[in-house]
Parts: sequence; structure tokens; C-alpha cells
Amino acid sequence: MSADVKSMSFEDALRELEQVVGKLERGEVPLDESIALYERGAALKKRCEAKLKEAEEKVAKLTLDGDGQPTGTEPLDG
Repeated sequence: MSADVKSMSFEDALRELEQVVGKLERGEVPLDESIALYERGAALKKRCEAKLKEAEEKVAKLTLDGDGQPTGTEPLDG
């Protein structure tokens, strides 16, 4: 649990977040450690949200010419 959250991949952050939630739900850690886990979980959640936003911004739709042939891509909101 010592990896820097800011450098984690989405998958790694999500996996660790699931572990943190599991420990907190089971109540298997003392209060002080629960607080630290909660803070770590909040940081992991924020990382997952940021990585999802990055992925959304990269999504592009195909542009088609008059014959329906792909001509390229454009931003999703474009």
C-alpha cells in the first residue's frame, strides 16, 4: 500500500481501492489505521476518476465521407 497513487494505472488503483473497501467493510483494522485507509481510499478513488476522464477525452468518433467511408476521427464533443 505504499505505491504513489499519482503514478498508478487505473487498474492498479481500482484493485487497491477494492482491497481498502474490503478491509474497512470487514472492520478488521484499528481505528487509526481505518482513518489512514479511508484517506488512501479517497486518493485512489480520485485517481480512478481522473484516469476515466482522460479516457473519455480520448474517445473519438469516426467521420464518414458522402459514400459512408471512414475519413478520420474527430473529438467526441466536436
